[in-house]
Amino acid sequence: MPGNEIIDRSSVNAYDDARVARAIEATGREKLIFAGISLEVCAAFPPMTAVARGLDAYVAVDASGTFSETKRQAGLLRMAQAGVVLSDYATLMVEILKDNARPEAGPVYAALDMPWATLVGQVAASFGRVHGGANA
Repeated sequence: MPGNEIIDRSSVNAYDDARVARAIEATGREKLIFAGISLEVCAAFPPMTAVARGLDAYVAVDASGTFSETKRQAGLLRMAQAGVVLSDYATLMVEILKDNARPEAGPVYAALDMPWATLVGQVAASFGRVHGGANA
């Protein structure tokens, strides 16, 4: 399947590799979500480059590792100063979901292993029954 090949690269910033940059640009997306092995390098450099290129870049902070608290804090500060949006993976996924009444809501919350997912589903279903929505 085109676009799913592994790009073997040596650049520290993935976005510095022309093949990676082309693959990102080929998606046509203007909002990108990043995570990486090291928050301060792997998850920081590409989104800072994306912002510099006029794209919206988000980093799932809790989906990225680090080697020390000092490196983590410096990376977070540097990304924030560059205009990268810092968040956690679950919040980003819920933001993409947009509406708890969507049929994907249950599976999304279940995949996120969020204990209150059942409650959200019950509330959405109840709201649909009361207001004649899609879940009625």
